[in-house]
Amino acid sequence: MRKYELAYIADPELDEQSLASLEEKIVAWIQAAGGQVDKTDRWGKRRLAYPIKKRTDGTYVILSLQLPPRGGLAIERELRLSEQVLRYMITSLETA
Repeated sequence: MRKYELAYIADPELDEQSLASLEEKIVAWIQAAGGQVDKTDRWGKRRLAYPIKKRTDGTYVILSLQLPPRGGLAIERELRLSEQVLRYMITSLETA
């Protein structure tokens, strides 16, 4: 298993319950891909550098996780299809 960091920006209009539900869905996608979440860091609502989908704010969440080498593909697909996620980025933490 490799270590990754998933950063995503959620729609700022989501309430606390919807944000928790979105986070649970993302964790379920990670577990379905054979991974596990080590740490969750919620940054909260922040101003975006530029508008994304006509939004000027976003809710930032950073997840430290472990995935099999090809596990990120399924997660990226689900994140891309989710309308609640404005942007996402999966970064490998290991150096070669």
